[in-house]
Amino acid sequence: MRAVRVDHPVDHDQAVDTLRRSYAAVPAGQPVRLAKRTSNLFRPRTATSAPGLDVSGLARVLAVDPAARTADVQGMCTYEDLVDATLPHGLMPLVVPQLRTITLGGAVTGLGIESTSFHNGLPHESVLEIDVLTGAGEIVTARPDGEHTDLFTAFPNSLGSLGYATRLRIELQPVRRLVGLRNIRFTRLEELTDAIAEVVATGSFAGQTVDAMDGVMFSPGEAYLVLGGFTDDAPQVSDYTGQDIYYRSLRRRTRDALSTYDYLWRWDTDWFWCSAAFGVQHPVVRRLWPAQWRRSDIYHRLVRLEHRHQVAARVDRWRGQPARERVVQDVEIPLDATADFLRWFAGNVGMTPVWLCPLRLREPAGPGSARAWPLYPLQAGQTYVNIGFWGSVPIAQGAADGDVNRSIERAVSELGGHKSLYSDAYYDRAAFDRLYGGETWRAVKDRYDPDHRLTGLYEKAVARK
Repeated sequence: MRAVRVDHPVDHDQAVDTLRRSYAAVPAGQPVRLAKRTSNLFRPRTATSAPGLDVSGLARVLAVDPAARTADVQGMCTYEDLVDATLPHGLMPLVVPQLRTITLGGAVTGLGIESTSFHNGLPHESVLEIDVLTGAGEIVTARPDGEHTDLFTAFPNSLGSLGYATRLRIELQPVRRLVGLRNIRFTRLEELTDAIAEVVATGSFAGQTVDAMDGVMFSPGEAYLVLGGFTDDAPQVSDYTGQDIYYRSLRRRTRDALSTYDYLWRWDTDWFWCSAAFGVQHPVVRRLWPAQWRRSDIYHRLVRLEHRHQVAARVDRWRGQPARERVVQDVEIPLDATADFLRWFAGNVGMTPVWLCPLRLREPAGPGSARAWPLYPLQAGQTYVNIGFWGSVPIAQGAADGDVNRSIERAVSELGGHKSLYSDAYYDRAAFDRLYGGETWRAVKDRYDPDHRLTGLYEKAVARK
């Protein structure tokens, strides 16, 4: 079967040319950033009057090849649009990050994860080739082997500091109509991590195949693994886009099923559980809140408005409440240290619930070791658990804003883990370079952005201006 072009015709070359011209128009010395309406980042951004890069023509799926199980996708295409293009062919990306407006280019340059990551790795591991607008203003096609393999392997977790993806060719996987779910409760965290190890080793649990795995910890004595399997048959299919709230179902249902489409976006409707901050989980508010506004990007816009205007912070001060520290992080902890970290977190931070998502670097198809990704150096053959926690904590008397995040960074490093960089980070430069491949990054930076026009990785992720 030949590749199927999707959407209305797209002049990709013209869109790339527009992007290059907008890049050339950014004055020397001014920060370079994308002109886009949505963002899933929580890092502070430096104000600038310079125009953003025009990526308006780079947000579509170019083609799907059902026979080869590949798709050619523009860098600013959201996973929502990508899934809409692939599911009619019975296919999906190997990893679909949990929020609709995450872009493919963003998930590759900034990392992404989801419940298939325990056997499919991270989104960048299913990229076959990628076109990158470099800091030198050139379009380079990078592949696993060849002239630009250094850019290919350094691009994940470079956060736009080495360039911007304009087109990616990715692998796809076959799916079925439904996902059957088993919600398994654990009262001891070691039992949960043992179950993860069993699924990773065998691809099954209690005799049933597992295609997807994630979970939630409500407390060290109450945690759940959600084990999913693709299927075409289920006695009943649930819907969590209306009054029912997905994460609450884990406590009351041992078996469940969702359409594959709804499974992919099961966390987006309530931004995991963070919609509670806006009252959207209250039954009355939920009935009044338009269904089309129950989306992570809407909640994120509300958060950005609050950061800008500080309404809630002013109300807290008026009520005599302490200031709060934002604690929004995803960390990867080795499996054998996960129970210890979760107990430490419960005792020292106390936010609940937290998301659990096992992952491993993707195993090679043939003989050989897994490819190394130097800017986020997970160990091949090692199982990790991504632990996600998103909220805020009161700043204790005598403490400073950032103290809790710094303590988390220390705990993660002591346990041999890693932290994603989409939110606040506090590392000094030496520690940052050690943890995030600083030597490799500088070599690739010097080759593809010799004038260092693009903001550096440390400056993007850590430095405050």
